[in-house]
Amino acid sequence: MVISHWVVINKKGLSRDNTLLKDGDNLSPGELYNDLHCKYPKFFKMDKLCKWAWIAAEYLLSGNDLRYERIDKHKIALALTTSQGCLDVDQRYYESIGMPSPSLFVYTLPNIMLGEISIRHGFKGEQVCLMREGFDAPELHFITEGLVNDNDMDACLCGWVNVADEGYDICLLWITREGKGVNFTSAALQELYNYASYTSQGIN
Repeated sequence: MVISHWVVINKKGLSRDNTLLKDGDNLSPGELYNDLHCKYPKFFKMDKLCKWAWIAAEYLLSGNDLRYERIDKHKIALALTTSQGCLDVDQRYYESIGMPSPSLFVYTLPNIMLGEISIRHGFKGEQVCLMREGFDAPELHFITEGLVNDNDMDACLCGWVNVADEGYDICLLWITREGKGVNFTSAALQELYNYASYTSQGIN
C-alpha cells in the first residue's frame, strides 16, 4: 500500500504533496471554495467541520494523475479521526433546544463529514469515524490497513480533521493498494503530518 497524495491545511497554509498552494494563517473554507470555482450550493449549508473536510477532499482528489473515478466506488473506503468533532454545532443546537433546528441537528454527529464527502464523490465503501485526542499515526495506519485488506477495498481516503473555534488542523491522505507514492507506514504518516508539507525535502 502507498500514500499516493496528501493534503495538509493548518495555520501555515494549504499544501498538496509537499507543494504549498496557499500561504497564510487565516484561511477560510469559503475562500478556498471560491478558489476552486466549485458549483455546489449544499456547501454553504454545512457546518465548519464538514466544510473543512469537504474542501480538503476537493484539493486531495483534484489531481489529474489521481484518476479515482476509474476505481469501483464500492471499493473506496473512508477513515477519519477528529478531537473536537462537531462541538460548535452541538452548542448551537443546545441553545436552540426550545425550538430545535433540523438544519443544525443533521450536523450534530461528526461522522456526517464522511457522508458529505461520499455524496460529493460517490464513495460507497467501508467507513469509520473515531474521536481521538490528537493525530495518531499508528492507529490511523492500523484502521486504514484493516479497512483495505480485510474488506477488499482498493483505496482509502483517510486522515485527521479537527476544527475548534477559528482553529483548523486537517491532514487527508489518498491510500491505494499499489502505484507510485510513499510506502504506507505509520512512521511515514507521522513524518508527513509533522514536516513534509512545508519542506522541500519531502519524505523517503
